[in-house]
Amino acid sequence: MKITTQFIGLFFLLFFACFNSGHAQDGRQTVITGHVKTSNGLPAGHVSVSVAGARIGTQTDDDGYYRFELNQIGSLTLEVSALGMGKQSRDIVVQAANHYVHDFIINITSEQLEEVLISKDRGNYNMLTPSPTLRLDEPLLEIPQNIQIVSNKTLADQQVISMSDGLIRNVSGAVRLEHWGNLYTNISMRGTQIQAFRNGFNVVASYWGPLTEDMSFVDHIEFIKGPAGFMLANGEPSGSYNVVTKKPTGETRGEATLTIGEYDLYRAAMDLDGRIGKSGKLLYRFNASAQTKGSHRPNEFDNRYVAAPVISYQVDDKTKITAEYTLQYANMSDVGSYYVFGPTPGGYASLPRNFSMVPAGLEPTNITDQTFLVNLTHDIDTNWRITAQGYYLLYDQVGSSLWPENEMTNDGKIIRGVDIWDAFSEMSLGQVFANGKLTTGKVSHRILVGIDVGKKNYMADWAQSHALDTANGGEFDVYNPNLGVPANGYPVFDRTTSLEARAVLAGGTMTQQYKGIYIQDELGFWDNRIRLTLAGRYTSVSQSAWGTAPDKASHFTPRVGLSWSVDKHTAVYALYDQAFVPQSGRIFGQGKVKPITGNNQELGVKRDWAEGAWNTSLSVYRILRENELTPDPNRPPAEGYSIVLGQKVARGIEVDVHGRLAPGLDLVANYAYTNAEVTQVAEGVVDYAVGDDLFGYAANTANAWLTYRIQRGVLKNVGAAAGFTRLWDRKTDNWDESDVRLPDYFKLDAGLFWENDQLRITANMFNVLDEYLYTGSYYSWNNAFYWQSETPRNLRLSIGYKF
Repeated sequence: MKITTQFIGLFFLLFFACFNSGHAQDGRQTVITGHVKTSNGLPAGHVSVSVAGARIGTQTDDDGYYRFELNQIGSLTLEVSALGMGKQSRDIVVQAANHYVHDFIINITSEQLEEVLISKDRGNYNMLTPSPTLRLDEPLLEIPQNIQIVSNKTLADQQVISMSDGLIRNVSGAVRLEHWGNLYTNISMRGTQIQAFRNGFNVVASYWGPLTEDMSFVDHIEFIKGPAGFMLANGEPSGSYNVVTKKPTGETRGEATLTIGEYDLYRAAMDLDGRIGKSGKLLYRFNASAQTKGSHRPNEFDNRYVAAPVISYQVDDKTKITAEYTLQYANMSDVGSYYVFGPTPGGYASLPRNFSMVPAGLEPTNITDQTFLVNLTHDIDTNWRITAQGYYLLYDQVGSSLWPENEMTNDGKIIRGVDIWDAFSEMSLGQVFANGKLTTGKVSHRILVGIDVGKKNYMADWAQSHALDTANGGEFDVYNPNLGVPANGYPVFDRTTSLEARAVLAGGTMTQQYKGIYIQDELGFWDNRIRLTLAGRYTSVSQSAWGTAPDKASHFTPRVGLSWSVDKHTAVYALYDQAFVPQSGRIFGQGKVKPITGNNQELGVKRDWAEGAWNTSLSVYRILRENELTPDPNRPPAEGYSIVLGQKVARGIEVDVHGRLAPGLDLVANYAYTNAEVTQVAEGVVDYAVGDDLFGYAANTANAWLTYRIQRGVLKNVGAAAGFTRLWDRKTDNWDESDVRLPDYFKLDAGLFWENDQLRITANMFNVLDEYLYTGSYYSWNNAFYWQSETPRNLRLSIGYKF
């Protein structure tokens, strides 16, 4: 079923009906709007504007604008405040059904305000609102869903330099499975791999993408637990992460950072931010980085180069255009260099931690990743904003992957193979959505409506292979490795034919086209203390993999949420949400093949402490996965029939704490329990049984990162940090079931730092206990265990200078 012109027309009819309804009903309540600026004339974002003595108020947006509604009349006092900054108040008189505009200039410069928001309170590790790319125009506290944000300050303190560099310690239940090193970020939550977003767009083109983002151009990362129909409905129901890139702020400033570390890490990054011209309408931001990085394994390296210019133009008070280009270039060793294979009798980690199977002289893999973003926002009036944005992505990879050609013998002999891995990906994505507010009687409404469209194409040649070793005595011996020139020489792949033609022959083509339309209304009752979310998304998707015919599905995914503000700082919520995945197959008797559906039921409680300086959240969820097909045991295999497997369920508990507990004391801590298993099987199914574990997660994960900066005295601004990650009852092996489980995991990190207004020096030691840490799985095709070892104890030093 396709989204027809009439259907799209109906959508816009509903949209304008809501818009007109907003105008018709807005007069029933008093509306107060305004613009808050700092003393040096720049927007004052993220400060509180409220009515003294009442639970009425809001925060200013990034551009310093605020808006709220109230039923009170008569004399009131408006207050503008931020933690660490004195309140500014103004007495006003309001009448019913009127609109009042009150602008403020606060007695603080933009630099001082940034210090208030970042250095003195929640800005370190706690963020109160999601980015505009998440489309939800409300505080995190009021959203009926578990959403965790990893702030830029957290990334800097932990010296995170890429998406695969220890980032997930800041989010409950997130683990990395075995992966192609730093080629892409393979994160699992709630039992399955989560989707990768960038600036609100799903940028997954294949099972191995996108290229890991370098942190030089990343502002923060939002982790959305469970399905989120307002983002995308066709995908795994476990969740997604949204990388939000840096944008111009309007302040003229810059920062340069140098980082060095063991195993030949040398890195430089620069961030320039400012205005062009006297009008202040044209803003820019430019981020760049260059990095060379070795490894504890020989013949392995990962060199990255990044340039990310952004410009924005404020056309008028209502309209802003932003254009962004990001270039990432990677020159890295063969992407299979991270893998180590060991004999079955030895099990995991039976070889030295620095063991490698990669010969010196093997050609590197080169990747060019480019993205182009254009974003336009327009304020229709004080109640409605419309956003339109387009994303174009190009990914070009020329390289190879190392993987064994045959079974490994029990005494450690094997033939190493190198497969070509040339790939090209192109995506064209578009969104138009509107956020609005209106009232009907005493009920307030937060409206979100929008359309998503996308087209993705991925092609890869992995059909050419070259054996590095020879049989009958020329095999590679893991107990006596020779990493020199291989016995069978280096591969010479044939690239004379176009990649497109090679990919078709290799079955290496993947495509996806989708169209989605959604509408959400959050109804607020009793001065917005109780909020009921009613939403739905209709999505039509066609996708193919491995060169097969496309799987098509059209599906409506509902979303129902309830959130109750127990008091100004505490909210409890309940949520039902859904996602789906198209699938193909034949059911005997002409039964209809339905898409796989994932239904998420979630309960949670959130609380902001000390006026938002720190936050806690607790969630309990159950994700029911239905309609998945498996071969029909009642029919001959040659007929190719399938039946519905039964049901799979993931259940869990998640706890997160982050923010500033006391002056100078910041904490990120979390714990998650996850249990994913088969709960029903169809009659005759032999591959699954009720109670079977679904691999790809750790049953228990716990993380903490604590920093303290001395506030006064001779050692003022000296600080210390320490953190750990612990995984136990691991089920992160995800290929073949084996009686040998991955052992428990514990990693301890610690560091020291010193900072003032311009200079920061950070030194962290990772894996302080020098544990042999790894991820991996058993792989029956090679009769071997494989694993990827993490870096031994290592030191990293960064010096950052602001100007």
